[in-house]
Amino acid sequence: MGKLVYSAITSLDGYTADANGNFDWSAPDAEVHAFVNDLERPIGTYLYGRRLYETMSVWETWDTTVEPREVQDFATIWRRATKIVYSRGLHAVGTRLTTIEREFVPDDIRALKESSPDDLEIGGATLAAAALRAGLIDEIALFLSPLVVGGGLRALPQDARIDLELLEQKRFTSGVVYVRYRVSS
Repeated sequence: MGKLVYSAITSLDGYTADANGNFDWSAPDAEVHAFVNDLERPIGTYLYGRRLYETMSVWETWDTTVEPREVQDFATIWRRATKIVYSRGLHAVGTRLTTIEREFVPDDIRALKESSPDDLEIGGATLAAAALRAGLIDEIALFLSPLVVGGGLRALPQDARIDLELLEQKRFTSGVVYVRYRVSS
C-alpha cells in the first residue's frame, strides 16, 4: 500500500505563490534539488491540479543534457512516474503516462493508495487542501524558504485542523528548512 505525501516549497509565511501568482523565489539550489530528487525516487504516481501540471509538464520535453546533474536526475524521475491531473477545463495532456480525471473523488484516491506498490505525491495547494480535508494525506513535507511574501496561495488550508507528528527536519546552506510530518489520525 502506498502512502500519499503532500510536498511543497513555501515561503516562511506559508505560501506556495505570492499575491501576483509568482513562485520564482521557490526554485531550489543544487543542494536542495538533490535532496528533493532523493525524496521523489519512491514516488510512482503524481496527483496534480491543472496549474501545477502545466508548470511541471516542461520536464517531459526539456533537453537537460547541458543542465546540472540534479536537473537531469529530476527529469528522469519525473518522466518515469505516472501522472493524474484533476481538471474540469483541461481537454488534453501533452505528457506520457498521464491521465485526466474530471472530479476529485476521495474513495478513488483511497483505492489508488491501497492498490499502489509505490508512494504517491499530491501537488498543488488547492488539490492538496481537498485531500487534507478528506483525510487522505499520510505525510506533509514542506521546504520553508527564507522569505516572507505577505500573501498569495496558501500551502495549507485555513479551515482544517490537522494534527501532525514531526518525523524529520533538515537545514540547508541556503537557509531553506525541510520539515516532514506524519498526519495523525
